[in-house]
Amino acid sequence: MLVKFYGTRGSIPVSEREFMEFGGNTTCVLISGVDEGINSVIMDAGTGIRNLGKDISSGKINIGDKINLGLTHFHWDHIQGFPFFEPAYNSDSIVRISTMRKREILNLKDIFSTQMQSIYFPVQLENMGAQMEFIKYDTDKLVGEKGALINVVEVKHPGGCIAIRIEYNNKSVVFCTDLEHQNDIDRKVVDLALNADLLIHEAQYTDEELQLHKGWGHSSYSQAIEVAERANVKMLAITHHDPDHDDEFLKKREKECQKRFKDCVLAREKMEIEF
Repeated sequence: MLVKFYGTRGSIPVSEREFMEFGGNTTCVLISGVDEGINSVIMDAGTGIRNLGKDISSGKINIGDKINLGLTHFHWDHIQGFPFFEPAYNSDSIVRISTMRKREILNLKDIFSTQMQSIYFPVQLENMGAQMEFIKYDTDKLVGEKGALINVVEVKHPGGCIAIRIEYNNKSVVFCTDLEHQNDIDRKVVDLALNADLLIHEAQYTDEELQLHKGWGHSSYSQAIEVAERANVKMLAITHHDPDHDDEFLKKREKECQKRFKDCVLAREKMEIEF
């Protein structure tokens, strides 16, 4: 399996020079089989999806006949890049947008149509060009194409969010973004991540910052590491960096995290992890 980070920032994109090592684009991660894009899925459509779209259109990466875009939730920093996703303007493209959230939500298509109304954006969803499919799976378990196994759990976040586990060819990756553990580590998340090859877990705050942001729906570095420890994962990648955390700050946090969990890295844009 191959994981490539196209957006690692939380809340809002940043563009100052001192933020560029870890990246300024909001959440977007490509997860795929390494054999020419089999079982590829794009997780979330933050501003990072713009560069991913360019890589797809140029042929730099091949993610198969259909472009699968999975959404963990619909906060602005996780969907704001979609209007700039180049393959969505290609009439030969099939873009499948889906979520596995059981919680009642608005019509999935309406969510994207709304953000592309003429008052917000010059091109409306129905005029983008690609064939669009919108699917809401009312299940927490799914067998995908080519036999990939997908499991999700609902996590604590304002407006709701899901964490997802994808297994393919006896390898597994778990994607946990935008979750708050509250008084104790969420046992559902630990169970979801059990023995995973790679855990991608958000950590927007330090422990001290977390105390000032209760109810905001995010985690700390120590909580991400505790999930990795309890779940016995092989590798931990921390993402969803706070827009106020510059490169120097994040490099210091990375060294601190690695002292406790050796196989830990803070995600950077364009970083690839293959296993």
